[in-house]
Amino acid sequence: MSTALGLVEFKTVPVAVEATDEMLKASEVTMVLATPICPGKFVTIVSGQVANVTTSVTKAIDAAGHFLVEAHVITNVDDSVLPAVSGTNQIDRLEALGVIETFAAISAIRAGDTVAKAARVTLLDIRLARGLGGKGEVFFTGELGQVEAAKKAAEERLASDGNLVSSVVIARPHKDLWPALL
Repeated sequence: MSTALGLVEFKTVPVAVEATDEMLKASEVTMVLATPICPGKFVTIVSGQVANVTTSVTKAIDAAGHFLVEAHVITNVDDSVLPAVSGTNQIDRLEALGVIETFAAISAIRAGDTVAKAARVTLLDIRLARGLGGKGEVFFTGELGQVEAAKKAAEERLASDGNLVSSVVIARPHKDLWPALL
């Protein structure tokens, strides 16, 4: 039995609340997050078995209509993704720094999952739109070659739907930069 994460981003709060209710009624899923992320935008994240999450997300897409920003189902989501979204990942060592910015907030979650699966890196934080103009950001660290490989994999994934704003790798970040980011 495979687990999945369902991600839906909406352009308006009232429709999002209604669609979220329909998602939860459509299939047996667990709500992970349902919250406004910036003025007028709303994100809902559910988890569960792949078929149930897919049914739930499909219901949200139908309910949202033209108020949908985007929706995704991530199967076998990496264990570090949800702690990164909530800012609770444990960091052992800070090395090279990778930063990715996405146009849609939930695309940052997809990018974070891609980064975590593509290389031996540690997700530091996945930020969803708050104070970011509706965008998303992913911060990760590891050995330079691993960070570069993870960044490239995420760029390729995001390029397919036009959600990449920009990305960088900093080989040796200044020690004063870390406290400002974390």
